Amino acid sequence: MNLEINQRNYPSKFNKPVVVICLDGSQKEYLDMASESKLTPNLDKIINEGEFILAHSAIPSFTNPNNISIVTGQPSAVHGICGNFFYTPSTGEEVMMNDPQYLRSPTIFQKFYEQGAKIAVITAKDKLRSLLGNGLKFDENRAICFSSEKSDQATLELNGIEKVNDWLQTPVPEVYSQELSEFVMKAGVKILNEYQPDIMYLSTTDFIQHKYEPGHEIANKFYSMFDHYIGLLNEKDISLVVTADHGMKAKTNSSGEPNAIFLEDFLKEKFPQDNFKVILPITDPYVVHHGSLGSFAMIYAENQELISKAIEEIKNIHEIEEVLNKQEACKIYHLPEDRSGDIVCMSSESFAIGSTKSKHDLSSLKEPLRSHGGLHEREVPFIINSSNLDVTTLGQIYNYDAFYYAAHMANK
Repeated sequence: MNLEINQRNYPSKFNKPVVVICLDGSQKEYLDMASESKLTPNLDKIINEGEFILAHSAIPSFTNPNNISIVTGQPSAVHGICGNFFYTPSTGEEVMMNDPQYLRSPTIFQKFYEQGAKIAVITAKDKLRSLLGNGLKFDENRAICFSSEKSDQATLELNGIEKVNDWLQTPVPEVYSQELSEFVMKAGVKILNEYQPDIMYLSTTDFIQHKYEPGHEIANKFYSMFDHYIGLLNEKDISLVVTADHGMKAKTNSSGEPNAIFLEDFLKEKFPQDNFKVILPITDPYVVHHGSLGSFAMIYAENQELISKAIEEIKNIHEIEEVLNKQEACKIYHLPEDRSGDIVCMSSESFAIGSTKSKHDLSSLKEPLRSHGGLHEREVPFIINSSNLDVTTLGQIYNYDAFYYAAHMANK
């Protein structure tokens, strides 16, 4: 018997718990380098006994749209979350997309909860919690949803759990720390053992990946930590998929300074009498990570007749690799037209995009800029703890296929 969720069919019952992990910011090289240093024996075992595929993330390759793609099984054109925030030209408002009112489709959690399943969701940053927990009820002892960041504020009424820090014997972690992600993993192991959910989703943060390149001692320490907890999870008979929301690339010159193209400044120079607004959907409250510089930008033109001319001018910028009008971008990358700019741009592997120099405070960047959002950060791991799947027949896999395959493997 199947359950249809957002035009995809899932088995309505599982023979084992379904566990999906979004290992934020993790491109393949991080796992490879940690493995070469013999720091990930548990993950290596899972890969040897299962599958390791390279998947694509949703575009833009940012946290919010990809987490929501993973938990709905569809790209932004379906669920509506196409950035960390968006712009409404008619009102001039720039709005954070962390409110469930912007969701246009139910999560997989909501639909399975309605069928009687037990759900557990743990995220590092609280900005995702209300989106991930949308549609769940916390008064029936069948749903838990909380963040590491605000674990001390969790209540039975709003999160399905209370006194989390006492229960886990771990204080609230610093937001900008490895411990924020470790809290997620540690809680996941304890919840799997004690709560025994039918579906569990764990979502970490990319603080480490923004600061350190693959193979760096501190990055390797992070993946060694992750390996410890993944080993504890995999001791149980679970159907497991580990993927990521995006990769991460260095965006600096040889001196370690940010490589940034300030598109609004550029357009002002080319069209001094006209107004263009550059929106950077990577923008969120955690600017220490990236200074609001990413590889993806949307441009809104006050004079619609200038869109084609602006596109031609931007195409002359060598380090902007993709320049499309709204209709082309939405068709190719499955974006919602009413929440997309008139022009969509993506930069090269080593460059980021800004709006104006004056709008970006980079003083909080202590290490060379590493960021994401475009095509060069869309390749992500897709690790399955089972070989019961003939991956050669699947074609291109996306990170938002994670629950689909984990659920079907749990039904074998």
